Amino acid sequence: MRFSKYHALGNDYLVLNPSDYPDWPEPNLKQIRAICHRNYGLGSDGILWGPLPSQRGDFRLRIFNPDGSEAEKSGNGLRIFSRYLWDRKLAIQPEFTIDTSGGIVRSTLNESDLSVTVEMGRVIFRSTKIPMSGADREVINEKFTILDCDFLVCAATIGNPHCVILLPEISPEIAHKYGPVFETHSSFPQKTNVQFMQVIDRQNIRIEIWERGAGYTLASGSSSSAAAAVARKLGLVDNQLTVHMPGGALTIKIDPDYQISMSGPVNHVAEGHIHPEVFTPKR
Repeated sequence: MRFSKYHALGNDYLVLNPSDYPDWPEPNLKQIRAICHRNYGLGSDGILWGPLPSQRGDFRLRIFNPDGSEAEKSGNGLRIFSRYLWDRKLAIQPEFTIDTSGGIVRSTLNESDLSVTVEMGRVIFRSTKIPMSGADREVINEKFTILDCDFLVCAATIGNPHCVILLPEISPEIAHKYGPVFETHSSFPQKTNVQFMQVIDRQNIRIEIWERGAGYTLASGSSSSAAAAVARKLGLVDNQLTVHMPGGALTIKIDPDYQISMSGPVNHVAEGHIHPEVFTPKR
């Protein structure tokens, strides 16, 4: 049971190629949770299941969170998967398309340093697309009272839902305290990814991330894209900026219609085999 492990700014994924798993139509919830567990398994922020056949793109990818739920899109996951395709010589040219449940993305690998640029798609702020409860509207600076504090919330989708909260100061403690409540708030019927954002200047923002289905995360490509788009929508940043996260930084470019291009590094961590005993641990 072969696996490849990569990380993108500390956001680590296991790539499982279906061709290496002929007896699995897809990993089930129990298997995903066992493999991703930090103590009893290999440990990861999720599983990239691919490549799969696609009629829409060059490759198809399914993305699973550590809790077993499926994600529509992951910027870091897409960069990692792109590097994997290149390393395994499955991608012949450095530019190709990946079909996800959150839409088609175009990926370009920089052969000089093996960094990856992904055209993430368009950020949309309308509630019906995110999705978010209530009347159809752009969700910009809406008031939420969470636990002991009032927040102004902007929501968006880039193929998966995001909730961005602008604050004068951010910290891991804030993300841990309020992130789980926002993630599961009744306003978000499919739950949501959460970003606590601080604007440094017109070319730089910082975010702390609580990721849907994964929890506190060192870095996230789709979160960076959504937060940058919100900062641009609010008129606080230019159309090219750096998003700083605990795990490192990504470069984001924003077109006038909020099409996002995201660039950043990927590191190859390990190749190995999963032992079947991971699914029946002796405790």
